[in-house]
Amino acid sequence: MDEDELDCLIVGGGPAGLTAAIYLARFHLSVTLVDAGRGRASWIPCTRNVPGFPDGISGEELLARMRAQAEKYGVSLASGRVTRLDRAGSGFSAEWGEGRAQAHTVLLATGIRNRRPDMDEELHDEALARGLIRYCPICDGYEVTDRKLGVIGSGDHGVAEALFLRSYSADITLIAPDKSHALATEDRERLEAHGIAALDGPARGVAVQQNCIVVETAEGHHVFDSVYPALGSDLNSELADQIGVTLNQETGCILVDAHQRTNVRGVYAAGDVVIGLDQISHAMGEGGVAATAIRNDLAAERPLIR
Repeated sequence: MDEDELDCLIVGGGPAGLTAAIYLARFHLSVTLVDAGRGRASWIPCTRNVPGFPDGISGEELLARMRAQAEKYGVSLASGRVTRLDRAGSGFSAEWGEGRAQAHTVLLATGIRNRRPDMDEELHDEALARGLIRYCPICDGYEVTDRKLGVIGSGDHGVAEALFLRSYSADITLIAPDKSHALATEDRERLEAHGIAALDGPARGVAVQQNCIVVETAEGHHVFDSVYPALGSDLNSELADQIGVTLNQETGCILVDAHQRTNVRGVYAAGDVVIGLDQISHAMGEGGVAATAIRNDLAAERPLIR
C-alpha cells in the first residue's frame, strides 16, 4: 500500500461515520472523514432516545462530542461534499472542494434527506427547533403524548405514521399534502376505526403561535401542538452509484451484507443510507460493525503489527 494512501476514507459525519472513525483510529489505522454538514442528526433540538442521556442531548452537541473523540485518536476531519469517487489501482480516489485523497477502503455513511412540507424555510427551522415539527415518532413520540398532532402525508406511508402515533395520542389528523387524499377504502376504514381524522390538502405551514403550529388546508386553518411530515426521503447514494455499488431497486438504499460490506470489494456502508431502523443507536452499531470488518479485511491482506 502506498504510504500516502489512507487505510479508510469515511464519507459522512453523522453517528455512523463518526462511530466508525473512532473505532478505526483506535485500531491504529489512518482515517480521514469528510462531512458535507447539515446531516439529519444536526437538526435534532433534543433527543432523549440515546442511551446514557436521560435528560436528552441536542444532535449538534452529540456530534461535537463524537468529533472531539475522533480527533483525540487521530482522525483527520475535513469539511466538504465529496463529488467524485473512483477506483484507483487496488483502492479508491476521492475529491471534495479543495481536498482529495486516496484510500485502500471507503465507508459510505452519507445518510438520507427528509422531504420537507410546503412552508417558508425560516419558519420550518424555527418550528423544528421548538419541537412543533418532528420527523421521527420512534425518537420522540413519547414527548407528544396526549397532544394534538397533525401528520402531513398520504398513501400507505402517511396512514402508517398516523396509526403509529395513535399509540401516543387520541387526537390525530392525517392531512393530504396535495389537493385530496388518494386513500384506499381499507385505509380509510382503518383510520376511522382508530378515530383518526383525514383532511384534504394542499397543506401549508403558515405560522407559529406560542407553542402551536398553524397549517392551512383546503378545509381551513388548523392548529396543532406538533406536526409530523410523512413525505418520504431521498437517499444520498450518488457516490455509491458512481463506483457500481448495488442499490435496492425499491428503496434506493445501499445493499450490504451482515458486516456492512457492499458488492464492491473495499467499499462498506452504514447508517440511514442502508436499509434498517433510522435511529442514532442503530447507526452507531452499524458504524462499529463496519469498522471492525474493515480492520479484519485489511488484516487479511497485510499484517497489522506494531
